[in-house]
Amino acid sequence: MRTDSSPGTLPAREHLPAGDAGTPVLDVVIPVYNEEKDLQPCVLRLHEHLKRTFPYAFRITIADNASIDTTPQVAARLESDIPEVKSFRLEQKGRGRALRTVWSASDAPILAYMDVDLSTDLNALLPLVAPLISGHSDLAIGSRLARSSRVVRGAKREFISRTYNLILRGSLQARFSDAQCGFKAIRRDVAQALLPLVEDTGWFFDTEMLVLAERAGLRIHEVPVDWVDDPNSTVHIVKTATEDLKGVWRVGKALASGSLPLDRVTRPFGDDPRDRDIKDVPKGLARQLVGFCVVGGLSTLFYLLLYSLFREFSGSQIANALALLVSAIANTAANRRLTFGVRGRGGAVRHQAQGLVVYGIGLALTSGSLAALNAASSNPAHSTELAVLVVANLAATVLRFLLLRAWVFPDRDDSTDESTLAALNSPSSPTYSTATTPQHAQYTQHHGAYGPLPHRQPQPQQGAPYDTTTQFRAGEAADGTWRDATMQLQPVRPHDTDPRDSR
Repeated sequence: MRTDSSPGTLPAREHLPAGDAGTPVLDVVIPVYNEEKDLQPCVLRLHEHLKRTFPYAFRITIADNASIDTTPQVAARLESDIPEVKSFRLEQKGRGRALRTVWSASDAPILAYMDVDLSTDLNALLPLVAPLISGHSDLAIGSRLARSSRVVRGAKREFISRTYNLILRGSLQARFSDAQCGFKAIRRDVAQALLPLVEDTGWFFDTEMLVLAERAGLRIHEVPVDWVDDPNSTVHIVKTATEDLKGVWRVGKALASGSLPLDRVTRPFGDDPRDRDIKDVPKGLARQLVGFCVVGGLSTLFYLLLYSLFREFSGSQIANALALLVSAIANTAANRRLTFGVRGRGGAVRHQAQGLVVYGIGLALTSGSLAALNAASSNPAHSTELAVLVVANLAATVLRFLLLRAWVFPDRDDSTDESTLAALNSPSSPTYSTATTPQHAQYTQHHGAYGPLPHRQPQPQQGAPYDTTTQFRAGEAADGTWRDATMQLQPVRPHDTDPRDSR
């Protein structure tokens, strides 16, 4: 799993400007492998649809995955005949590799892809990219499993698709409904930060990208689609399913270990209304309550099971103390990770020590309840003991949550966050380059880095030819202002400088 750095925390989303600045707003990538028969009808149909319905300039990029038939010749002919079509060839197979390469090199602020068979009805294309253009969402996916979707496919593929998505929900806690529909779009600024973290180069690429985006708190928009299965699909179901399950295990392991720097893909403080400092509303209280209730419910069952086990060979007080001690250690560890989001080993011993103090308070409540029960009845029934302990534990649980939140796992000082944000937005922020891969250099050499691109209303460009490398700093636009760099549809020229840059 990759852990290399991405270009810093993402800036706030903004609506793309309506004017045409000479650069396509949308770049639709069609990854193909040995599709000599379907490629031309697909591109012609997609081009006609975009010409007729899409209000912005666009580009269609054919990404050839090392085809060994006449697909490269068909792609070259389409490129020469249609100004809005570009072709790019990779010498290695892999849909994920093709998307990563072309998306990383594209200058369009909205990047999309669709399968060459056009199983998805194209009327969903504008609803797919509209939330990205408006600044509402970060990624958008077509969903065949939404309630209003209309899908025609065999029972076998239906079963496999639904089973796979159930696996994602159960293992990776994914909330999106359809991971592998070949109909997706992403904002370029998000892609620049997210793609370096995605390791897969094949069919699992989509799933890994969506899982990481969701875990980073990015907004994923789902569009119900009309979808007709292609009976001539060349996808090997068994092989693909095996690779996907391996990918699920790899990503789940990386997420559990915390080795992915997902904080670099998050939106800034205040962009999410849940992050805003609202007076008299404790931050994260609702989420913490849910997590605490889940952990508390499981801990209670664990405690009762231990109590019943220890009661077989000891008195009620000793059984209660032992069961509460073991369950308290497990409860503190679970709440530390799941409820309050504390990761790593730092402070773990101190947290457990404080948890034992909280345990002592709970022990006093439950032991006092048992003492009161024994005073009232000389030989109470086991069921009565359990009922009294449940009530006492409920009272101890409320007190435990308050102590854990206010004392054991208090919120971090806001000044730390402010200093961190100030450091990220300082003029000394590191500089990153968008031309970092050999594939990027090959693409820009073939098509020109940011040369004249096909668009509907061309405007004359002035100045020197564009360089193959555009440099920017984390969170900084090309014109020196601190906003979303992808909103600038006209690329930066080599002679543009930032007066605040000491270089």
